[in-house]
Amino acid sequence: MGKRRGKKQFFINPLPQSEMHFAFNQNQQVVRWITHYSSTQEILLVGEGDFSFSLCLARAFGSASNITATSLDSYDDLVRQYRMAGSNLQSLYALGACILHGVDANSMKFHPSLNMRKFDRIIFNFPHAGFYRKESDPYQIGMHMNVVNGFFNNARDMLRYDGEIHINHKTKFPYNCWNLQQLAINNCLAMFQCVEFKIQDYPGYNHKRGTGPRCDEPFHLGSCGTFKFKVDPWYACRMYPQQSNVQVVVQQQPTSIMAPLGNSFEHVMTVFEPNAYFDVNYSGSEDGWSNYDSEVPERFVDQTGYAEVIHF
Repeated sequence: MGKRRGKKQFFINPLPQSEMHFAFNQNQQVVRWITHYSSTQEILLVGEGDFSFSLCLARAFGSASNITATSLDSYDDLVRQYRMAGSNLQSLYALGACILHGVDANSMKFHPSLNMRKFDRIIFNFPHAGFYRKESDPYQIGMHMNVVNGFFNNARDMLRYDGEIHINHKTKFPYNCWNLQQLAINNCLAMFQCVEFKIQDYPGYNHKRGTGPRCDEPFHLGSCGTFKFKVDPWYACRMYPQQSNVQVVVQQQPTSIMAPLGNSFEHVMTVFEPNAYFDVNYSGSEDGWSNYDSEVPERFVDQTGYAEVIHF
């Protein structure tokens, strides 16, 4: 008997997940995604080290034309500190990225190349003030919190309508003592989601210590999350007055707040001042709106007994 001839088997190496995740927008253009980020979003990256995260996104999108990547360090310092920084930057330039050096997260909204721009996503990976004391030392924690507080204060005013600020950050002690949620509240931002950060979702990303003689070495990640923030609705109604879908009529007490049915109150409105919440009574209606009534604090009513009319 002759040998039995079997079917040949061929194995095809799958593309990385970041290259496989794509869809079409309304104009039938390919929209490529990697985790929370797409090729149609204008993305600002803050505090980049060797620029490997920026390059990871660019390769997933097939282009970096929607990416602005910044570093606090100068170009000369970067290529001296990080072995792969030079080649990563060359690749980003070739893909069309906007690269800026010497950008301080605490004053970036005044940078001449950024002060007129708005972004859909602003990302700060593992913000850190530098290694001065033990991470659990209150003074060290305070330094880290100052960095994040200044970043929030700047990033808030650089968002497009419905834009988001993302911080990738460790979630266990002592890093949970930074209290990102309260820092956000202090800067008219609201945290709406925190999801697990998995470095394997970002092929090619190399997290670095960033300062000191071991700056090019990775640090232990452990449990990490992507913390997502949006502009507080009260602040948003002043930033984007023409892009509102909620009407707030502030006349005499109580205040009437109208929102399309289906929106949760938590998403619709934080009334009257950043981070101030008031008792609200809900009543449905037949015209497709939900009505909320809330007492107006006296300090928001002028001597005529009326306050302003706000749309957002």
